[in-house]
Amino acid sequence: MPSEPQRERLPFEPTGGRPKSLSTSPSGSSTSKPSAGGHESKPSLPKLQRPSPGSQSQKNESDPLTAIPKIVSDRMARRMVVFSGIPTVFGCLTFIASYAVVTRHWIELPNTAVVLVSMAFFGLGVLGLSYGVLSASWEESAAGTLIGWVEFKRNVGRMITAWRTGQPIKSD
Repeated sequence: MPSEPQRERLPFEPTGGRPKSLSTSPSGSSTSKPSAGGHESKPSLPKLQRPSPGSQSQKNESDPLTAIPKIVSDRMARRMVVFSGIPTVFGCLTFIASYAVVTRHWIELPNTAVVLVSMAFFGLGVLGLSYGVLSASWEESAAGTLIGWVEFKRNVGRMITAWRTGQPIKSD
């Protein structure tokens, strides 16, 4: 089977495979030993060590859990606010507008119409969260387009490829 050409990985993409199993001791050997009663004891798990708040230095770039770069996460957050915030505001305004319409006797609105319209706006807000993340450019150097449709298609393609192959998401 021909292999795909190697693609450049994203700055925040994990470099390694899956984390190592916790069933081995830090020295690498299994820790199960027969006890005095002839029963095998459970393997001991290594204690999780948390760094003290003042001793944390810069993050290791080879760490598979490296954070998303600030410029990329800011770009995602701005898009999420726009694509989720606007429909959510309209969802809230639906209640205010329907109250004004009903109390001034302009139109007789059924309650179900108000609920359905507000639910549609809130649903668009939820979809806007996902679209905001996926429509942002994941490259630090590229700002992306205004609406982000090109980036959305590229990032969804990356996700589908990663799901099918079981590999981390790679950039083109």
